[in-house]
Amino acid sequence: MLLVPITEPVPLATDEFGVVRISKTRITLDTIVAAFLEGATAEEIREQYPSLQLSDIYSVIAYYLRHQTEVDAYLLERERDAIEVRRKAEKRFNPVGVRDRLLARRNAQG
Repeated sequence: MLLVPITEPVPLATDEFGVVRISKTRITLDTIVAAFLEGATAEEIREQYPSLQLSDIYSVIAYYLRHQTEVDAYLLERERDAIEVRRKAEKRFNPVGVRDRLLARRNAQG
């Protein structure tokens, strides 16, 4: 019997916020790529994220390797967005002295 190659869809989906996730999970593309770039094998990633199928992890890694330029650009944009969100949050809620303010508030209450 001759095996006929078939095209398997990549298990990635973009949510309503523009975040690419592994289909039907909350795990982001960022997470898988970061783990892979840190040297984790697909099996190690599966151990860390048991909601993922091993075959999906391999598919996502293969997708990353085939589309590295595009994925890296997406990841860079996500990093820029995170920096901007952090900057706005720190401007609105000054992180300097947070621990001292929280301890003072707790001590004042009781």
